[in-house]
Amino acid sequence: MKFIVSSSALLKQLQQISGVINANTVLPILEDFLFEIEKNKLTVVATDLETVMKVHMDIEAKDSGKVCIPAKILMDSLKNISEQPLTFNIDKNFAVEITSDNGKYKVMGENPDNFPREPAADVANSFTMNSSALVTAINKAIFAVSTDDLRPAMTGVYFELDTTGITFVATDAHTLVRYTRTDVVCSKKDSFTVPKKPLNLLKSALPDNDDELTLSYNGNHLFVTHGGTELVCRLIDARFPDYKVVIPVDNPYKMVVTKNDFQNALRRVSVFSNKSTNQVALTISGNQLQLAAQDVDFSFEGNERMSCQYDGEDLQIAFNAKFLIEMLNGADTNEINMELSTSTKAGIIKPSEQAENEELLMLVMPLMLNN
Repeated sequence: MKFIVSSSALLKQLQQISGVINANTVLPILEDFLFEIEKNKLTVVATDLETVMKVHMDIEAKDSGKVCIPAKILMDSLKNISEQPLTFNIDKNFAVEITSDNGKYKVMGENPDNFPREPAADVANSFTMNSSALVTAINKAIFAVSTDDLRPAMTGVYFELDTTGITFVATDAHTLVRYTRTDVVCSKKDSFTVPKKPLNLLKSALPDNDDELTLSYNGNHLFVTHGGTELVCRLIDARFPDYKVVIPVDNPYKMVVTKNDFQNALRRVSVFSNKSTNQVALTISGNQLQLAAQDVDFSFEGNERMSCQYDGEDLQIAFNAKFLIEMLNGADTNEINMELSTSTKAGIIKPSEQAENEELLMLVMPLMLNN
């Protein structure tokens, strides 16, 4: 079997899917790419058994066939070969010979029959959305995904489909993000939870533009198709917690602050906070916000004042500064609105302006004040 392909085009496609491959895998064959050639089309597949990613590209080939090629050595060699056509020759023992303009490289491939089969796409449901909408949703929600394997339901992003739009929710029990798009039409109400790893892979592989994506799903898997790239991932088989009961219905106190000033003040003050809690206490009275942090063990202390617009009773409330800083990254406006109630109730953060077809709400649980 023989085929000819552009070195830089192949490297670019392999880089999109190489993130699927785990460094220390149980089965050695999972360290390989599966190359499938049919007529003048090459399909390359990578999998870790939970997630499968595929890319399709045009090549020059006379015959069809399959081979598994070790991913690391192939990627490392392609990174060092300048743009030129490469000829791949594969013999019946799966030995791969790569010929460039001035070199010849050999690597031992593996039998493609041992490569895991991908899940069958017996898909009953699908919907479309544009690429930038999905990339934005992943960026806004993914930081709040839990890393606690004892609560598997929270280790992914919850997709809640409705005929009027789609909502993405992530929570780790300390923070919660709810991001809604009303410009996506789903055929019926449904929901599923997608693990963090395939979402990170999608975020890297998808362009931030208006290209249309097709998302299909069944009881066990999600299938995402964009041009020549396909991703299939196993869904999390656990019930996502009822997030609606956590969101306070009425937080009467409203504070408006400049996002960058607040974020920078938090960064400066949190340096002096206790490293295990990152606690920063906010004292709000009138149009003044005071930030204070201390680490009693080392006698560290940091205080700052800044102006804000506040409508409510004087309040002192403490939060994990790290969580607040991450959340503020998700708001793309100059000012943010904080809705507060008492020192023991969750605070809500929203951008001061929302685009017409999207709504972002972020919630953060307070910490016990060190009095």
